[in-house]
Amino acid sequence: MSSGSTPLDALDVISAGRYAESGYPYETWRRLRAEAPVHFVDRPHGQPFWALTRHEDITKISRDPRRFLNAPRLTVASDRGEIPLRMLLNMDPPEHHAYRTLVNKQFTPRALARITAQVDAIAAAILDELITDGAEREIDFVERVSSLLPIWVIAEMLGIPRDDWEKLFHWTNQIVGAGDPEYQVEGRTSIETMHEAQSGMFEYFSEMTEDRRKQPRDDLVSVLTNAAIDGAPLPTHELLSYYALLVLAGNETTRNATTGGMLALIENPDQFDRVRRDPSLVKPLVEEILRFTSPVVHFCRTPTEDFEMHGEKIRAGENLCLFYPSANRDERVFDAPDEFRIDRRPNRHIAFGIGEHVCLGAHVARLELQVIFRHLTERLEAVELAGPLERLRSSVVGGIKHMPIRYRLGPAKSAG
Repeated sequence: MSSGSTPLDALDVISAGRYAESGYPYETWRRLRAEAPVHFVDRPHGQPFWALTRHEDITKISRDPRRFLNAPRLTVASDRGEIPLRMLLNMDPPEHHAYRTLVNKQFTPRALARITAQVDAIAAAILDELITDGAEREIDFVERVSSLLPIWVIAEMLGIPRDDWEKLFHWTNQIVGAGDPEYQVEGRTSIETMHEAQSGMFEYFSEMTEDRRKQPRDDLVSVLTNAAIDGAPLPTHELLSYYALLVLAGNETTRNATTGGMLALIENPDQFDRVRRDPSLVKPLVEEILRFTSPVVHFCRTPTEDFEMHGEKIRAGENLCLFYPSANRDERVFDAPDEFRIDRRPNRHIAFGIGEHVCLGAHVARLELQVIFRHLTERLEAVELAGPLERLRSSVVGGIKHMPIRYRLGPAKSAG
C-alpha cells in the first residue's frame, strides 16, 4: 500500500529501520505537508509527538526560543536514548548564548580563513591517495573520502594528535550510530554502546583538559578549558559535553552531505558536467547538496504554553518534532523541490537549522564541502556506483554508511 492510500495515523515518519531500508520518506512528508502539516503521532514504543513538516512552520518555531525550548528533549528517536550531554543543542536562553559566545569567534569566516589552505591540503592528500593513472578502480567512497576530511579538520581545530584521529571516528560512529548493528558493541544494547563511547571520549578529553590547563595552545580545547562564564570555569560535565558536541557535529553533517552530494552528482550527470565546465558553480552546488541531502533528520522543541497551529491545539510540554528534510523539499518555498539543481536561486534551505540554534559549525562545513567538491569536480574523470548503498540505521542523522563507486581520477591541475 502506497503512502497515498495509507491512513494518516499509520504513516511511518520516524522508524530507524525505515530510514535504513529506503532512505527518507519524501512521499509521506509530501502528503503530510499537504494534508496534515501539524500531525500527531502516537506510537506503542517511544514518546508521542507532533510532526511539523512545512518550511514556514519549522522556521517560525525555531525563531522563538523562549516559547519553544530545546530542553528537555532533543529528539524523539525510539531506537536510542537521549545522549546524556549538556551542550548547546539542549540549552536554552540565556544559558545557550553564554556558552555559544565562548567559541563564536573561532567559527567566523574570517577566523576560518587561516585554516583554508590546511583544509585544501587535507582534501588534496585524500584524493592523491586515489589517483588511478587512467585506470578504473573501485572503493567505498565513505571510507576513503567523505569520512576523512571532516574528522581530520575538527581534530586539527581541537588540537588532537594525528595518531588519535581514528579514536574520534570510532567514538562518533558508536554514539551517532548506536542503534545500527554495524556500530553496536557485541553483547551491548544501543544505549550501552552509546554510553561506553561517550565515557571513552570523556576520559580522553579529561586528560587533554588537564594538559591544556598547564600548557595552553592555539586550539579549541585550550579556549574552552580556560574559558569562564560569570567569572567561573565551565563545570566538568558541560566542558566535556562541549568537546563531544564539536566532534559529533563537526563530523556527521559534513560526512553525510559529502556522500549524499556525490550520489546526487552521479545520478544527475548533467549537473556534474555543468560544474566541471564552470568551477564558479561549486558554491551554489554545495548549497543545493545541503538542501537536497539534509543530513539532520529532526530535532525537538517543547512549547512553554498552549498554542494552536493549523487548527491543532498543542499543549505546553508536548513534543514538537521538526523534520528538516521535509522543510527543504517544501513546494511552497522551492520550485521543483525534488529536482537537483546546482544553480538554484534563491536557496533558502535550513539544513543547518535556523534562528538561535543555527549550527555553530555551518561555516566550517561549507568550507569543507566547497573544498572537497572543487577537488572532486576538477579531478574525477569518470564515476559511477559499483554496488548497492548501505544507509545508517538512525532517525536522527540521515546517512549512507557505505557507497561503493567505480571511478577514474586524475592528478590536480596544479600538479601538472
